[in-house]
Amino acid sequence: MGYVFDPMPTPILAVAGSDDLLPVRRIFCVGRNYAAHAREMGRDPDREPPFFFTKPADAVVHDGETVNYPPETENLHYEAELVAVIGKGGRNIAQADALDHVWGYAVGNDLTRRDLQFQARELGRPWDWGKAFDRSAVIGPVHPVADIGHPDRGEIRLEVNGEVKQQADLSEMIWSTSEIVSLLSRSMTIKPGDVIMTGTPAGVGPLVEGDVCVASIEGLGELTTRIGPRV
Repeated sequence: MGYVFDPMPTPILAVAGSDDLLPVRRIFCVGRNYAAHAREMGRDPDREPPFFFTKPADAVVHDGETVNYPPETENLHYEAELVAVIGKGGRNIAQADALDHVWGYAVGNDLTRRDLQFQARELGRPWDWGKAFDRSAVIGPVHPVADIGHPDRGEIRLEVNGEVKQQADLSEMIWSTSEIVSLLSRSMTIKPGDVIMTGTPAGVGPLVEGDVCVASIEGLGELTTRIGPRV
């Protein structure tokens, strides 16, 4: 018995300072995890618990790659994020134990077709078409916890063509990494290779063809993305 067609290659992330590769199983994203960003999206952060949406594993884009301007949108946005990568699986994980399940951290950029996201939101529909499109999960090399610990403060920043668009501190996250991992594990079993994009600060905005977008987090380096021609 064989496959009807060849199985998809396993999506991978780079590992900082190593030739090793990290296989990606799933990508979870946390919505509105910085108060100022929640407000700029028209929501009150004090009244809403965290929520999750997903991207396909093969939406991963590595540092230095070009992302062509995607179809069906006139409003492509950047979103700089801290990314946590799970290295040990579990379910119903206590918050006190949650960080033991994190293998490492990276800089991420949650590319968003904002016009499609807003259309879906207004109609009460899922966000998939606005968030889960091809090459929408830009993620840099993963830094092992053994090397950097668990970053819970430090500057998160994004520039477009050298102009600062987002600038905040990881300490401003409403829900910490340990809380996010614990909450996620109550809904489903997390496993090694699961990737969590933990939310973006205020200042999100549009990208156009030719833009160079650089996201950075203190201690995790920079993540550069070029926006290519529309496809």
